[in-house]
Amino acid sequence: MRLVTEIIRPIEGITVHIVPTDKFKTLTFAVQFRGRLKRETVTKRALLAYVLKSATAKSPSTQLLQQRLDDLYGASLTSQIHKRGEDHILSFLLHTAGDRFLSETSTLAADSLELLAEAILAPHAKDGAFDEETVNKEKRALRQRLESIIDDKMQYANIRLIDEMCRGEAYALHTYGYKEDLEAISPVDLYDYYQQMIKEDEIDLYVIGDVDPDRIVGIIEKAFAFRGRQPVAHPFRFVPVEVGAPKTIRESHDVEQGKLNLGYRTNIVIGDPLYYAAQVFNGLFGGFPHSKLFMNVREKASLAYYAASRYDSYKGLILVMSGIEFSNFDKTVAIIRQQLESVQSGDFDDVAVDQTKALLKNAVLEALDSPFSLIEQLYRSVLVKSADDLDRWLTEIDRVSRDDIVRVAQQTVLDTIYFLHGKEGDPHGNPTV
Repeated sequence: MRLVTEIIRPIEGITVHIVPTDKFKTLTFAVQFRGRLKRETVTKRALLAYVLKSATAKSPSTQLLQQRLDDLYGASLTSQIHKRGEDHILSFLLHTAGDRFLSETSTLAADSLELLAEAILAPHAKDGAFDEETVNKEKRALRQRLESIIDDKMQYANIRLIDEMCRGEAYALHTYGYKEDLEAISPVDLYDYYQQMIKEDEIDLYVIGDVDPDRIVGIIEKAFAFRGRQPVAHPFRFVPVEVGAPKTIRESHDVEQGKLNLGYRTNIVIGDPLYYAAQVFNGLFGGFPHSKLFMNVREKASLAYYAASRYDSYKGLILVMSGIEFSNFDKTVAIIRQQLESVQSGDFDDVAVDQTKALLKNAVLEALDSPFSLIEQLYRSVLVKSADDLDRWLTEIDRVSRDDIVRVAQQTVLDTIYFLHGKEGDPHGNPTV
C-alpha cells in the first residue's frame, strides 16, 4: 500500500496535484510559482509575496479580504518564499474546513479556490500598476523583516556563511531580497514583474483533503484562467564546485555568545547515487541528538551551547551551526573537524546508523501528518524533475551501507568557516569584516 496517492493532472498553463485523503478535517490548496534566483528580481518577488495576499480588486484592503476569509469558516491565506538550489519559490496557501463536515450542498471548496485564484489573478491594481498605498504598506512590512534579521544572530550567521561560501553563485542571493533595492521598486515596476511571473513561471497547484479529483479539476479549470502562458522550463541545475583551501571569515558584533558556522561541500544533490547516503551521513554527523557533533562537541567537550548540522540536498552543502564562547574558537573548530574525520575513517557503530535511519524515516512519516509538510515533500520531485516518491525514499534509506556513508564523508570538504564574535572577542586579534 502506497503511503500517499498523488493524482497529477496537467491543465492549460499549470500542473494540478491532488492528494485525496480523509486523514485531515481540512482542505489545503497551495499554488507554487517557480522562477530562477536573480539579483534583479529577488526583492520584487519577496514584495509580491506580501502584496498579493494583502488585497484583491474585489477586496481592496486587508480588513475586507480577512472578512471574506472569515466567512469561509475561518480560512487562512498565507504566502511563503523559499530558495531551493537556484530556484526562487513563491507559494500561496489557502487552508480551510473540509467540505465533508458541512452540508452536502456546500460550495466551500469552490469558493475557497475562487478566492485563492482572485488573490493571484485579480490583485488590487489599476492601469498597469499595483495600488500605491498597498505597495507602500507592504514595503514597510518587508523592510522590517529585512532589518530584523540582524537581531536574530543565529539566522544572521547562517546567511553570512552562505554569503561568503557561495559568493558569485545564485544561491548566495537572499531569499527576501535586499533593503537597498526595495525603495526603487515602484507600483508599475512591481506590476510589470508580476505580469512576467504569471506568464513565465512554472506553476503547480496542490490540493490536499477529502475531495473528488474530477470535480476539483473542473473547479480549477474555471477559476485559474492561465490561458496563453509561455512558461520558461526550469530544469534542475547543479554545478559542482571545487574547493580550495578553507577560508575563515571573522565578524564582530555586540554579542555575548559566539556563532561558529562551518560550510562543507559534498557536491551530492538529489538524484546522485549517494543522495540517500548523504541524508544518513548528515544525521550521523550532526543532524540528531545522538550525532557526533551533539555528543562530542556539546556534551563531552562542553564547548558549545548547541552544535548541529543540516544537509541542503538541492545544493550539496553540509552546514554546521554552533554557539560557543569566544575563546573556544580554535578548540571547537578542531573538534568539529575531528568528527568528520572519524566518519571518514569508518569510526561509527551500526547502532548509531540504525538509529539515524529510523529517525530519518520517522521524520518523513511525521510529515504526512501535516498537509503543508506533505506538499513540501511532494514538491521536491517537481523541482528536480524526478519520479521518486516517499515509498522509494524510505526503501533507499534502508539500503544505505556503511561504505556509502564513508564515501559521502570522504567527499565532504570544508569550504568556509564563519565566526561571529563580540567586539573584544576574537581570540586572535584578527581584523574583521
